[in-house]
Amino acid sequence: MSAMDPTEIFRQEASELFEVLEGTLLDLGQRPDDRELVDSAFRALHTIKGSGAMFGFDKVASFTHEFETAFDRVRKGEIKPTQELISVALAAKDYIRALIEDPQSTDDIIGEAILDDLKRFVTADQPGAPVVEIAETPPLAPCESKQAGWHLYLEFGSHILRNGSNPLDLLEDLCKLGPCFVVPVTDGVPFLDEMDPEDCYLKWDVKLHAACDKDAIDDVFMFVQDEMKLTLSPLEQVEAPAPVPLFQLLDEELVVAEMAAPVVESAPVVKQAVAKAESEAAPESKPEIKREATPARREEAKQDRGIATVRVQAERLDELMDRVGELVIAQARLTQLASSGSDLSIKMIAEEIERLASSLRDTTMGARMVPIGSLFGRFRRLVHDLSRDLSKPVEFVTTGEDTELDKTMIECLADPLVHLIRNAIDHGIEDTATRAANGKTEQGRIELAAVHSGAQVLVTVKDNGGGLNTARIRAKAEEQGLIAVGAVLTDHEIHQFLFHPGFSTAQTISALSGRGVGMDVVKRTIENMRGSIDLSTRPGQGTTVTLRLPLTLAIIEGLLIRVGEGRYIIPLSAVEECIELTAEDERSRGRNFLNVRGNLVPFLRLREIMTASGAPDQHQKTIIISTGETHVGLVADQIIGNHQTVIKSLSKLHSDVTIFSGATILGDGTAALILDVAQLVALAQSKVEKQHISEAA
Repeated sequence: MSAMDPTEIFRQEASELFEVLEGTLLDLGQRPDDRELVDSAFRALHTIKGSGAMFGFDKVASFTHEFETAFDRVRKGEIKPTQELISVALAAKDYIRALIEDPQSTDDIIGEAILDDLKRFVTADQPGAPVVEIAETPPLAPCESKQAGWHLYLEFGSHILRNGSNPLDLLEDLCKLGPCFVVPVTDGVPFLDEMDPEDCYLKWDVKLHAACDKDAIDDVFMFVQDEMKLTLSPLEQVEAPAPVPLFQLLDEELVVAEMAAPVVESAPVVKQAVAKAESEAAPESKPEIKREATPARREEAKQDRGIATVRVQAERLDELMDRVGELVIAQARLTQLASSGSDLSIKMIAEEIERLASSLRDTTMGARMVPIGSLFGRFRRLVHDLSRDLSKPVEFVTTGEDTELDKTMIECLADPLVHLIRNAIDHGIEDTATRAANGKTEQGRIELAAVHSGAQVLVTVKDNGGGLNTARIRAKAEEQGLIAVGAVLTDHEIHQFLFHPGFSTAQTISALSGRGVGMDVVKRTIENMRGSIDLSTRPGQGTTVTLRLPLTLAIIEGLLIRVGEGRYIIPLSAVEECIELTAEDERSRGRNFLNVRGNLVPFLRLREIMTASGAPDQHQKTIIISTGETHVGLVADQIIGNHQTVIKSLSKLHSDVTIFSGATILGDGTAALILDVAQLVALAQSKVEKQHISEAA
């Protein structure tokens, strides 16, 4: 097992930080007075800067430092973040990401231009004023009055220097909060011949005379909290001494140590300083005991959280899923062999292995499940940019972020949702003048939602725009020769032309629309995922697009059927019911319709589609399947039963066979093809249309 490249680990962690930073900046544009958002953005930037410097990304560290410096006036509350400033900050974030992921594609001129824009926005109210440098903050003046403070005892892990952290830098950051009295504790320093130069042996006793809250202190040590012990207690109202620069204090201690003849004699000097500090802290001994328990509990909680979360490469999960799939196939073979024999012990073992294999399958599939919120968060930036470019104020609302999907489904779903959201803003949401004339609010609304529905997940994209223009869609379809002029079609059937390749109702071709490839790509991608897409619209009120998706693309529950000598799998999530084909239905071969409780349902004879040889069974069965609101019957010779289906992809040689979405291995070692429900429904609809045309003729 090879260890991961540390640089790759940094890129992965930076990617997560970029998502946090982008979401924080977008939230900041809506809530500019939220100080917690500003602090969260700076924490993300600080982590990227520190980690970048540690892993050799010097340009990242340098640019991020300039980003922090330019944005410092926002942190200090001197200016409020405007939409223009947020847009430039997002561009800076994109530039930092490019520096990490593809440094060759970046140019220093772009970075300089972004920084110039940042400085221009943050100094807009002070023409010609230089940007305030955080690193050059003047030291605080001595406190003239009594004030509250904190007593800290810092004990860093011995390996902290190896991890790239410098305790002295942290103490310098702590001194920026207010006057500090720092005493190094040297009790743990070994003799020189026993000392490892890469280990940290010092501890520090610190008195911070500043009326800051505990969170401000936690922010100083946030990146090393797992590598240190911090004992914190409040100070009483005492006279604050004039601050002494940290490095000056350490230099004085060093001079004392050098003046002592034997090295060991320097210890009493330090001990006296520590004793003095302890005697001054004596009145606070009781509250300190209470405060010591809190860091301990916090450290235990962090250890628990660390144990609960493990970073695993996606390829390993894919490999594990493949092994589980092979195990399920082997278990099916064992079950079939056991059922054909009379040995009860073998049957008991087969049942136990079946139970364990099922449990392992569910556990493995659960490990591959990812909250869809990780995908939804990406579209906030898309909506923000489109709203700005099209001058259409849009509110973006998401619900059901905790709904889980297989990680492969999440990856495949990104592009279709991009097309749907772009269409909703470009075509669906009206401009502000039109909305005002129709009595609507100035701001449009896009809702992105996900919810579980049985063995499927429904993802909906809803807008409150003008809805679909059915007349324009019909006119465009007639113009392209897709339908005859005057043909009788329902609104639902007319709306399906939006998914036809090259079909677009846009008047002009723009960067966003007009070429007729967006919805076509959406439909093909969703169908490749064994899903379906539904459209519903209300004129003047908006449009809703619903994507129906299976939970996973790896293992599904299927219905095993027989047609002639061949066996096939129908995804169980698409099956509505099973009925017997009556003699009356057999006689009506020209009509191909079933009367199901008063509703006419078209059906397909699978024997004809598969060109099965031999005579059909006397009592044929009909499986009613559905995609959205459309129902179709499939006539088969026999329904064998439920089957755990491990999906295997077909080769490129079978890419033109559209009615099959994959294959699986049965218990006896033979292969069974998986039927593509969406393609079969489309085939049935085309046959119905041809039948209507022939009857009209």
